[in-house]
Amino acid sequence: MATRTHATPTAPQQSCPGLRPHRSLSFPSVALCQILPVPAAAPSQPDPTFPFSVLIPDMGDLELLLPGQADVLVRGLRSFPLREMGSGGWNQQHENLEKLNIQAILDATASQGEPIQELLVTHGKIPTLVEELITVELWKQKVFPVLCRLEDFKPQNTFPIYMVVHHEASIINLLETVFFHKVSPPPAPQEVCESAEDTILDLVDYCHRKLTLLVARSGRGGPPEEEGSQDSTPMQELQKQAELMEFEIALKALSVLRYITDCMDSLSLSTLSRMLSTHNLPCLLVELLEHSPWSRQDGSKLQRFEGGHWQTVAPSEQQKLSKLDGQVWIALYNLLLSPEAQARYCLTSFAKGQLLKLQAFFTDTLLDQLPNLADLQNFLAHLALAETQTPKKDLVLEQIPEIWERLERENRGKWQAIAKHQLRHVFNPSEQDLRLQARRWAETYRLEVLEVVAPERPRCAYCSAEASKRCSRCQKEWYCCRECQVKHWEKHGKACVLAAQGDTAK
Repeated sequence: MATRTHATPTAPQQSCPGLRPHRSLSFPSVALCQILPVPAAAPSQPDPTFPFSVLIPDMGDLELLLPGQADVLVRGLRSFPLREMGSGGWNQQHENLEKLNIQAILDATASQGEPIQELLVTHGKIPTLVEELITVELWKQKVFPVLCRLEDFKPQNTFPIYMVVHHEASIINLLETVFFHKVSPPPAPQEVCESAEDTILDLVDYCHRKLTLLVARSGRGGPPEEEGSQDSTPMQELQKQAELMEFEIALKALSVLRYITDCMDSLSLSTLSRMLSTHNLPCLLVELLEHSPWSRQDGSKLQRFEGGHWQTVAPSEQQKLSKLDGQVWIALYNLLLSPEAQARYCLTSFAKGQLLKLQAFFTDTLLDQLPNLADLQNFLAHLALAETQTPKKDLVLEQIPEIWERLERENRGKWQAIAKHQLRHVFNPSEQDLRLQARRWAETYRLEVLEVVAPERPRCAYCSAEASKRCSRCQKEWYCCRECQVKHWEKHGKACVLAAQGDTAK
């Protein structure tokens, strides 16, 4: 995610600190100085989608958690009521999840096995993660808009609310990482799906909701731009950041869904029916390929959303299949060619028409990159000549997902009351509490760990170009040149001074 900018009062007239070159490969946009209570400023956020498929230089003995610590954190995971989101206990669990998240990425990147995945499966915590994921999704849809509309809610700092908004991204990223598996046997997705038990239905529904929103967003012109408005209030900026984050969460949901389709032979009949009949996921995935919301044209340049940013694709790389396009194709392959799917998917005239659109995508370049798609191409050739089927329902007793409906039923009519309770008791912390939280986050996001898992070089806080220099006073913000730092100083100045003071106090 790009570094956030906010309209702030003019900073005291102080000299702009120098830039210190930094030789590290990358550093994510985690600005802990923004946790401090800067008037009219909201936090610069940690990247909610730490990718695990990056090359890591000399991992050495880099660890965030020892095995015993990870076991304790996993055992302690529990579901929180909607009303308690943002509370002290909830914040502690959020920090624990972030540590597990980063450690899982480190393990997967270094091919050191999947201890975090094994712990989550062994202790039966996948259902807990799914319930927490849907709880925060419901909070963002029902409670967060109420908070944004409250006229008497003008927080000095929006970081506590941002942590709740960011929670969904943390969990879906952790689920993506634990589904991912480099070593076989046994296949990780099957273990995780089995461990999820009945909540796999809720997870499938969650992914369907996110992908539907992704298709709808592409029809409106794609995700919003990252640049902030000079006249925006902190809450308005937070709303915009939440919308940007929603786009990245949907892309993570796509990866999770693809991993679930790897387990077609072990999914329950109810899950297969939910994917193929209720949601008709093959047709939805065709829509995604058609709109390709992770790609866009910027004038004559092709851009793709990778590593949390829009990146220009070199002409020589434009024929190369993107990771997200590959996920869609593999999911389609699994959903259409697995024996379980072919026995249950009803090829109606609508489904046939949608699926035959895929024929236009097949090229020699695509087949060179994913040779197995030749089988899918043959399937479509036969489908073009086949008779369509009449919809039928052969599953008499069918399980249905229950987490979303249960949470909505338990809290229906209470959204305003929950928002006001959290306004008074959760989202107006004292300056001392904010400083304490800043120290705890500094311990969670250790710089040497973040530089390893970051997807790319840091971005300039002013122009978003690749940056190699860091503010020498606070060590939080990054810039490509001194000119950009001088232009950004009006926004960054007061936060920089407070961050430097906070570091001195420690």
